[in-house]
Amino acid sequence: MRPKAFLLSILVSVSVPLLAQPVQVSVGFGEKEGPMRMERMALGQGGLSEEPMIASRVTEIRALHPGIIRLFVSEYYDLLPKPGTYHFKTLDSMVTSVLLTGAKPLMSLCFKPKLLFPKIDQDIVEPTDYKQWEELVYNVVKHYRDRKAGIQYWEVGNEVDIGEDGGTPYRFKPESYARYYKHTVAAVLRADPTAKVGGPALAWFKSPILPALLEACSKEKLPLHFVSWHHYNNSPQVIRKQIDYVLDLLKKHPDLKAETIMDEWNVDLFNPILDPRYQPCYVAETIWQMKDAGLDWSCYYQIRDWYVSYDTFAKVFSPSGAAFMTRWWNRQAQFSGLIDYQNQLRPAYFTFKLLSRMAGERLKVSSSSDKVHGFATQDDQLQMHNMMLWNFSDQTVEVEMSLNDLPKKMRTRHIVLDATGAGNDENHRLRPDPFIQLNPGNQKLTVKLEPWAVHYWSLE
Repeated sequence: MRPKAFLLSILVSVSVPLLAQPVQVSVGFGEKEGPMRMERMALGQGGLSEEPMIASRVTEIRALHPGIIRLFVSEYYDLLPKPGTYHFKTLDSMVTSVLLTGAKPLMSLCFKPKLLFPKIDQDIVEPTDYKQWEELVYNVVKHYRDRKAGIQYWEVGNEVDIGEDGGTPYRFKPESYARYYKHTVAAVLRADPTAKVGGPALAWFKSPILPALLEACSKEKLPLHFVSWHHYNNSPQVIRKQIDYVLDLLKKHPDLKAETIMDEWNVDLFNPILDPRYQPCYVAETIWQMKDAGLDWSCYYQIRDWYVSYDTFAKVFSPSGAAFMTRWWNRQAQFSGLIDYQNQLRPAYFTFKLLSRMAGERLKVSSSSDKVHGFATQDDQLQMHNMMLWNFSDQTVEVEMSLNDLPKKMRTRHIVLDATGAGNDENHRLRPDPFIQLNPGNQKLTVKLEPWAVHYWSLE
């Protein structure tokens, strides 16, 4: 059941038992905590195809206001078809789609041209000629700088610790990755001295590749502007502990002023919780944990699910690697995309839609429960305030909200994300209650949050 219209209380009839004590939530409308920068909790698109995977959904993606969209620069773009000849047309189309969303691409360099890697083997990770490799990377970066694409972030590799199982044809050792990184970032920065370079986009955050990279960059004074890694887990707290681990690693190298980017994350895609309300709430709670832990950027994986071609991956993968990619994407039930194979918006999309409304200055929100969290902002551009609240638990909770120091009389609308209803009409997914008026000063509201509920309020 969804909440009915309220005056100063929001009451819901539910069959699920309530937790014993009401949760106390306080929102300080006079307590600004700095820019929210929600655009940094951004998106990525998987390295699945050279086809224009997101072109038909540019408008819907733009509505989420991502600051970056991570893009795999994979071998199927055929950037070096023959010696001294570069092919950019196919990759240009994907970059153009990203730019049309208002985001900038984060370019993850994962290509392995046959001219420099004549044998298909994920454990052959260094080119036959580093000079030619650097020239290729230089020309790729220069091409997009000359086009004024505004690309800032260049990432060296993807899941370099697991190779083909991570969807790209490299499986490095710590020493080989450090060497490859050194040559690759030298070429990037020669083409664009203003670029930011980093990696290693680990599948396992405790891979020895990351400490080795930090040690090499510190010792050899190599540029490292960000470190990146991935994780898929049903617990936002587990993801938070990984952020803490990486930040602790960086503290051991105070000379390295690197940003942190978790540029793939989602639920456990092998064993997701199938309650349709869970994943939308998981998105909100995980982003709250990321911001609270001090993560700089994240890229939810992914925007759109897409069927792959066995033949495409067989050109650069082993038979077992190409088979795995094809089985995973073409035969496995998928839960990763905000948009499904049939180009329909999944409920988690609407969590990002609500989060995108958290623009402007972040306001202080405190909660007496570790299951109930929220965001609030003052958006001076749109001359309004915004609040979100969610219940990351399988029990219904009653919440007593204290809205402190409301600056003026406000027209307020309450919206509930409905992940279970049929259809994707936005007014069905984001179900609105009638407007009410709130007076200035201190006000109290009561709301019952069902399991995995996500609620939003606009105050104008």
